[in-house]
Amino acid sequence: MYNIITIERRYASGGHEIGKRLAKALGYKLYDRNILLEAAQKLDIPFYKIEALEESSPGNVLLNLSKTPLGGLSGNKNLPLADQLFLEEKSIIEKAADEGNCVIVGRASGYILKEKENALHVFVYASHEKRIQRAIEREGVQQAEAENALKKNDKRRKNFYSALTTHEWGDPKNYDLYMNAGNLGIDLCVRILMEAAKG
Repeated sequence: MYNIITIERRYASGGHEIGKRLAKALGYKLYDRNILLEAAQKLDIPFYKIEALEESSPGNVLLNLSKTPLGGLSGNKNLPLADQLFLEEKSIIEKAADEGNCVIVGRASGYILKEKENALHVFVYASHEKRIQRAIEREGVQQAEAENALKKNDKRRKNFYSALTTHEWGDPKNYDLYMNAGNLGIDLCVRILMEAAKG
């Protein structure tokens, strides 16, 4: 039985929706953008500054921090705010994993929890064409901006992941399941993951 499921995903591939539906179907708690909200509140950072902050810290600093155990942020107040933010996110993810029965979307959670035996790590992707279509239909992106939205969001996710890990974002060997949601469809992906969660 896997009581922790992490989902990394390409932008507009359906990964977030899969995570949301899966958490509901399993009765698990969903951690997604609420990780950022909680971290921002703990650090008293206005939420609109978060994305810029995440992109502002040098990778080697974050990578070193990602390898250190956490006991809260005491002693870390002199770190750049972006690094403090990551430590808070990491702390939230580790606490969620300790409590179990959770689906965690994004935030390099698969890497952070790679040593957890009861964690199932998933990567969700789809073809370029289907992601463009989904960005327009489900994400509310204007058609003229869809191409740029895919590039921008994938780049941000890749850079964030690369700054924190020694792995390559999206490399199949770093995941237990690599799912083409564009071909399988959201419903089937959720059903497959529900079965996989049973071990």
